[in-house]
Amino acid sequence: MLIIHHPDELSEHLLRFKKQKQSIGFFPTMGALHSGHLSLLHAAQKLTDISVCSIFVNPTQFNNADDLAKYPRTLEQDIALLEKEGCDVLFLPESEELYALEKPMDLNFGGLATYFEGASRPGHFSGVARVVRLFFDCVMPDHAFFGLKDFQQCMIIRSMTEQLGLSIQLHFEPTLREKDGLAMSSRNVRLSSEQRGFAPIIYQALQQAKNSYSKKSVLAIEEEAKALIEERKGLRVDYFQLADARTLEPLHDNDEQAEAVALAAVYAGDVRLIDNLLLK
Repeated sequence: MLIIHHPDELSEHLLRFKKQKQSIGFFPTMGALHSGHLSLLHAAQKLTDISVCSIFVNPTQFNNADDLAKYPRTLEQDIALLEKEGCDVLFLPESEELYALEKPMDLNFGGLATYFEGASRPGHFSGVARVVRLFFDCVMPDHAFFGLKDFQQCMIIRSMTEQLGLSIQLHFEPTLREKDGLAMSSRNVRLSSEQRGFAPIIYQALQQAKNSYSKKSVLAIEEEAKALIEERKGLRVDYFQLADARTLEPLHDNDEQAEAVALAAVYAGDVRLIDNLLLK
């Protein structure tokens, strides 16, 4: 596996592959890699000739300095894991050098960025869009891969790609879960043993919402889910809401025509976990 730190060196290296008509698959990460990240690598390996991973804890998408400071960093383990799984290129940029390449963008995400993570983490999606655009410019991928655990982020990236007219094929891969249903996340390593034991209730609440969607009101589904989660000691719901999966507008009634999704963010102590589930 080739490890590259400088954007110009990366672009020059990958351009040689593109001239040889080899396709490039890219998946950006913030490190602390787990099987969910590896599923993106494996998807890239199946569809493309060259797999490229980036590891970069992006400061502009954190609105909480403490969360940024505590974000797990396991670079040596990450490198060993990517090498074992056959990743071709790892990009490890420095923040100052990467952001020096930034170009002005005039994007309007509308309701996609208004609710849920947009409301709880002001500026988060602006930071996501900025860094993903920078990576797209450096890597010039034919295909890019993202995990659906970050459902709202996937919608933002799709909108950005469409607004900028980028000819990149996006792939949103299913959420990988532990055996007890907890969505795989780099933040899971920060959970205490007690919190880890309680955390799977988030997925259980999402499944309950799916099973109840055609039987109960939206408000009843949301309230029952919040109550179920907060029965567990130390868990606090930031939001649990149903939304139109295409627009992310919150649902107020059971719309049989809508593609509905349930989205959740839950605090386990100071660790914030997010998850979602398509209802129909």
